Amino acid sequence: MERVAERVILLSGWRRSLVAFIAGGFAALAQPPFDFFAACFVSFPVLVWLLDGAVGDGRGLRALALPAFKTGWWFGFGYFMLGLWWIGNALLVDAGNFAWAVPLAIVGLPAFLAIFYGFAALFARFLWSGGILRIVSLAFFFGVSELIRSVIFTGFPWGSIGYAAMPTLLSMQSAKVFGLVGMNFLAVLVFSMPALLGTRRHLLVGSITAIGLVTIQFTYGYLSLSRESAADKFLPVRIVQPSIKQTEKWDSLEQTRIFNILLDLTRRQVADGGAKPQLIVWPETAVPFLFTDRPEALVQLGEALDEGQMLLTGAVRAEGGDGLGATRYYNSVVAIAQDGTIVDAVDKVHLVPFGEYVPFANLLNNIGIEEIVQSAGPFTAGGARRPITVEEGTRVMPFVCYEIIFPHLVADAADQSDILLNVTNDAWFGVSPGPYQHFRQARVRAVESGLPLLRAANSGISAVIDSSGRVVEAFDLNAVGNLDVRMPIQKREKLYFENPGTNGMFIAFGFGAVLFGASIVRRLRAN
Repeated sequence: MERVAERVILLSGWRRSLVAFIAGGFAALAQPPFDFFAACFVSFPVLVWLLDGAVGDGRGLRALALPAFKTGWWFGFGYFMLGLWWIGNALLVDAGNFAWAVPLAIVGLPAFLAIFYGFAALFARFLWSGGILRIVSLAFFFGVSELIRSVIFTGFPWGSIGYAAMPTLLSMQSAKVFGLVGMNFLAVLVFSMPALLGTRRHLLVGSITAIGLVTIQFTYGYLSLSRESAADKFLPVRIVQPSIKQTEKWDSLEQTRIFNILLDLTRRQVADGGAKPQLIVWPETAVPFLFTDRPEALVQLGEALDEGQMLLTGAVRAEGGDGLGATRYYNSVVAIAQDGTIVDAVDKVHLVPFGEYVPFANLLNNIGIEEIVQSAGPFTAGGARRPITVEEGTRVMPFVCYEIIFPHLVADAADQSDILLNVTNDAWFGVSPGPYQHFRQARVRAVESGLPLLRAANSGISAVIDSSGRVVEAFDLNAVGNLDVRMPIQKREKLYFENPGTNGMFIAFGFGAVLFGASIVRRLRAN
């Protein structure tokens, strides 16, 4: 292993960049649907060795900073390009208008996201040292970069490294303690430990640390699952998954057919012995028109719903117009009672940049890039998130599409919730890793919050997930039907140390304290 490490360290030029790119791309296999987490035990040691040799010609800041940044950037470029290529599928749904933007999605977005990993490598290299401390440095700055990536420019924490360390139900339970933030730090620390085989310095300490952390993770997972108590109650729910093709979804000639499919799936009889659903859920923007344009649709819904039933459906909601100012459109979850009346609506708060709105739209128009502005949906962000109350006072907190991937959004709403609801339309991305990655991230939110999750996706993956992340029942991609489940409702009592937000930041500060403390000690010894 020493010879392999030496050869990697001595790489230069395009060979160094290529190896970094391949290592990052290989690490992407740790994400769903592959879940090959062992790839990270190869990729991150290679990154460590590449950074060992990341020294440019000459002296000064630039000689150290540029090679380290380039190494981290190429690693990130490979990771995000191989992990997010499927985003380009969304632009091919209407290729005539949007094919021009495919390179921006497949190359541009990964190139931008790779900047975060480039800076992580750069700052890690400034505090680089021999042995295990360089592993701590890499883990600390990668964790910080993932934290910044989740919030800056509205945030995009998709594919965070921490998910690679939680591929199974057992390993996922650690999210209750550390959350995604803490797992990002710990994952890079453990994944990078095999780099110590290159010099064998601190190998024993590193091995004990890595094995100990993994053992604690699985032991805690086992104990956490074994202490589960029975659900407080069960809510009979029906999830409708119509699997409407994205090319047909907004075709005016298909509106009636699509709506009838949804009605038929809603009216189906429950299998023998099953309880009649009290809550029925349709996916994001399932209704293929505005209710204001077709008010008779509400009458049809009232006829389809039985007494005591409520429908929660994704729909586009309009406000304004007709002398009340410009029309505003909202991506919403609408609650419809048994008589077909709309009793509540909650709008999507966190919109998708360049998908549902364009940041700095006026500026882009002024510099002549109208095509980008016109490519995004004309949606307006909703106000404060709040729950919808359904049967017997049960509070359902809606998250539309990718809102569910943000840990802080779910954490802020958890105290007001009995059930998390995620409605989405992943048909944009076809049969690709995208829907599987989205589903995994939603499961982890259920674990972090200790709340059950109800998920309705147009083309899958629709599911009922309990408060520990266990999949109670699910429909796979492109399945068509209705999923009838007795949903367990139980707000888990957390132990005093189960606080993902606080503990995740504690891990961050702990890593930082060790790293900067060691740096001060080295300087004192040098003087």
